[in-house]
Amino acid sequence: MRSLKLLCLFTFLLYANAIARAVAEDSMEVSLLTCSPGTEVYALYGHTAIRICNETTGEDWVFHYGVFSFSQPHFIWRFALGECDYQVGAVPFAYFAKEYEARGSSVYQQTLNLTSAEKRRLWALLLENMQPENREYRYNFFYDNCTTRARDRIEEAVDGEVVYPRADTVHTYREIIHQYTGHYPWAELGNDLCLGAEADRPITERQEMFAPFYMLHYADGAVIRDPEGHERPLVSGKSKVVAGRGVGVQEEFPLSPWACGWLLFALVALLTAAERWKHACFWWMDMVLMSLVGIMGLVLTALFFFSDHPTVGSNWQIWVFNPIPLVAMPWVVRCGVKGRKTVYHAFNALVLIFFIIFSAFIPQDFCVVVVPLALTLLLRSCSYVVSYQKRQ
Repeated sequence: MRSLKLLCLFTFLLYANAIARAVAEDSMEVSLLTCSPGTEVYALYGHTAIRICNETTGEDWVFHYGVFSFSQPHFIWRFALGECDYQVGAVPFAYFAKEYEARGSSVYQQTLNLTSAEKRRLWALLLENMQPENREYRYNFFYDNCTTRARDRIEEAVDGEVVYPRADTVHTYREIIHQYTGHYPWAELGNDLCLGAEADRPITERQEMFAPFYMLHYADGAVIRDPEGHERPLVSGKSKVVAGRGVGVQEEFPLSPWACGWLLFALVALLTAAERWKHACFWWMDMVLMSLVGIMGLVLTALFFFSDHPTVGSNWQIWVFNPIPLVAMPWVVRCGVKGRKTVYHAFNALVLIFFIIFSAFIPQDFCVVVVPLALTLLLRSCSYVVSYQKRQ
């Protein structure tokens, strides 16, 4: 959910104490809810929540750890640096279901096979999290998000431990992300540009549960093992509580990043050939290319050195995307216009050749524009080096 309806939150807090007193006497049904993806960037992976329905009192609440606001100061920048705070929220199930029905998403319910004591313990944990001093938490997309928080509260409530099935296939964080961004290549490009080599390491079953539908899968086969060693299924029943009509794919730029990258390379190659044939200097082309790469490099460098996200500090793409072209651009353009030699092009060519050769041995899945952009920059640097040698 994009935001919490404050009226529902205040209403919930008003009645929480009265409901808590009735928990011991009233019957409750506790469920894990999994919501299918939406079209917004933050909704591409789905959502997870906990539903607690009190059949006696008629209270039916949904708790989820995905409350945030874009109006927070510097939200996007803080999110990129891993310094974004999310909150736990609660809304009546009717409002929750209505919102997902309106956007066309389905909501799947897994009824949890908890004892009365475990249900009361879970309810108490959720109420404790709803307290103003506990409501916020430092969000991390892979390690501490709305899905892992829901899983952790359930595990804290059970008497014993939750044992999950083993995975049939070993995945990486990037592979799982790609499963949800396949129809959104530009969103996928943004992820692949920022994520480093750590996102390509094999992860465990527990780490896979950062994704809502992976959590649904593992919960299906999980068992609760009590201190005496007895086991019972974690899930006692399944149903679809919101039958979504299907979410259409949101239109992006018609050309994929891969196609745009190679079209740029072809265009620069043609312009470079015309430039050398006319013995001219298309300085504006270098200014555009170096500005583009330099701006991308500023983002990667900030993430590399300052972000708290553990998967962005090992990004080998920084050899191509870094702020050096942005800093060197005025000097390089001036030397190009005056026909002077600059060591930048020779140095840049060596770095790019080194990167292209050794990229096959680097344990990272690079974004699709790295190779065409690296070749484009290499072409420009080699063109200047050869042109200067000919003039000599």
